[in-house]
Amino acid sequence: MRRTVLLSVAIALAVLLVSEVWNSAAREARALTKKPNLVFILADDMRKDDLRHMPKTRSVLKGKGMDFQNAFVSTPQCCPSRATIMRGQYAHNTGVWNNGAPKGGWQTYRAKGLERDNVATRLNDEGYRTALIGKYLNGYTGTTNKPPGWDLWFVHTGSFHYFDYKINYDGTVRRFGSSKAAYETDVMASRAKTFIARSVNVGKPFFAYIAPKAPHSPNTPAPRDTHKFDRLKAPRPPSFNEQDVSDKPPWIRKLPKLSGAKKAKIDNLAEKRAETLQALDDLVAGVVGKLRDKGVLSNTYVFFTSDNGFQMGEHRIPRAKGRPYEESVRVPLLVRGPGVPARRHAKKLVLNTDYLPTFTDLGDAKTPGYADGRSLQPVLERNAKTWRSAILLEGDRTGGGFAPHYSAIRNSRGRKYVEYVGGKKELYYLGGDPYELRNSYNPNSRPTILATRLKALKACAANRCKKAENGQ
Repeated sequence: MRRTVLLSVAIALAVLLVSEVWNSAAREARALTKKPNLVFILADDMRKDDLRHMPKTRSVLKGKGMDFQNAFVSTPQCCPSRATIMRGQYAHNTGVWNNGAPKGGWQTYRAKGLERDNVATRLNDEGYRTALIGKYLNGYTGTTNKPPGWDLWFVHTGSFHYFDYKINYDGTVRRFGSSKAAYETDVMASRAKTFIARSVNVGKPFFAYIAPKAPHSPNTPAPRDTHKFDRLKAPRPPSFNEQDVSDKPPWIRKLPKLSGAKKAKIDNLAEKRAETLQALDDLVAGVVGKLRDKGVLSNTYVFFTSDNGFQMGEHRIPRAKGRPYEESVRVPLLVRGPGVPARRHAKKLVLNTDYLPTFTDLGDAKTPGYADGRSLQPVLERNAKTWRSAILLEGDRTGGGFAPHYSAIRNSRGRKYVEYVGGKKELYYLGGDPYELRNSYNPNSRPTILATRLKALKACAANRCKKAENGQ
């Protein structure tokens, strides 16, 4: 009798196990017949080399997908970069040049009608559930406005802090306090995972734009991560506290050499940034884990990048962004998803103008004719027959010691040419001078091919940008 009972229990357990395996496989099979889900995780002020502090992200994304070696942002400031991501346009076409009015900020973005047509509205029209979770645009404060195209709107309104902040939750402002449970990155992670789960439960494809504050100032780590990187030093490339800046523009030449006290502050900043990135590392791993638990990971593209880089002592710049130098414009970009090979390194020039056309392409939505960028899908699938050979970098003076308005071209051969309002110019051959130590511009030389291409790029729009990037 006992053996009969045990046999019956064993058979029942086996049936349950087989059933669960079958159901899991069936869920995955059903997922593969649907439109892919899209997850876009955007760090704030994260340099490319900051990835060394995020082992979980490297494991679940870089180890399972594609690592872009040459990913850039066209205008390395928060609001212009985010406007470009939303619209797939250079700053000279969005009109959003900096973080505040009159030439930037949310007010400018909204006044130009850009909220009515962007990546969210395009995907939402194609049946995607959409969510923006975290930071939207600088200047979005004191409002219950919820732009069209977003099913879930969980966005900072007011000052960006890691504790004691306000969120516009679908038109209602909620306050978060100073408890451990209110830590900003963790709250965004929890909300993102809930959105993913609910989207799967209702059987709709989703686009999750997840934009936590980390590692932006004030660089407050989660309580669990405080002191994890005590005494960490900032990177010390040859450009750190550059010895000879006589070939640089006057706003760099006037910068004094970094004192011991300034170096200590930069090192302290590096420590806090690394500690702040730990919760972001947890967020990425948690989101990937939730996708796996819900049976949709194999049908989901996950992108991880940053809105801009950050200067930390290079060329004597203590802490800043907005410059045409590599530390400001170069960002991490990791992508995993259906058909994306694991552990692959892509060297093609990629820009934040490319995200909108990539997401509309992957989601079978119509790519708007105004987009300046191009879809990354052929690169992800390793069948891109042609690709751009140059990108445009551009920025506008916003105070705080930033350079004057500039336009620059950076090509796939590692050459960078910069023109500033007022006539100053820089030219770098990055292959032999990766730290931009030697300005090779000769004022007595004739205009170069780079100068000619730059003229076309800085006035381009839509398909003319693609042609100019291709050298046509």
